[in-house]
Amino acid sequence: MATATKTKTSLKPLDDRIVILPNKAEEKTKSGIYIPEGAKEKPLMGKVVAVGPGKLTDEGNRAELGVKVGDIVVYGKYCGTEIDIDGDEHMICRESELLGVVEK
Repeated sequence: MATATKTKTSLKPLDDRIVILPNKAEEKTKSGIYIPEGAKEKPLMGKVVAVGPGKLTDEGNRAELGVKVGDIVVYGKYCGTEIDIDGDEHMICRESELLGVVEK
């Protein structure tokens, strides 16, 4: 009997686009009160899981991106586009839409 193997979908962003796995929304407050689904705040931070090759300049070269896979980034509330990859919500946005990189 053959077993089916589930393949993981891969997404390669174009130009200066970045794929972000957002942090999970808080399930409950610090005092222990559970937050209903409709009242949860959209996370504004996430981990970069894929980056494009960089924006094409007028000279025909690629401009290097300022973020890399694994970086934790902060983005705006209405930044990018939400997409579903293998059942997980991701964000895809341009590098210029990012507000910053979290450094520890």
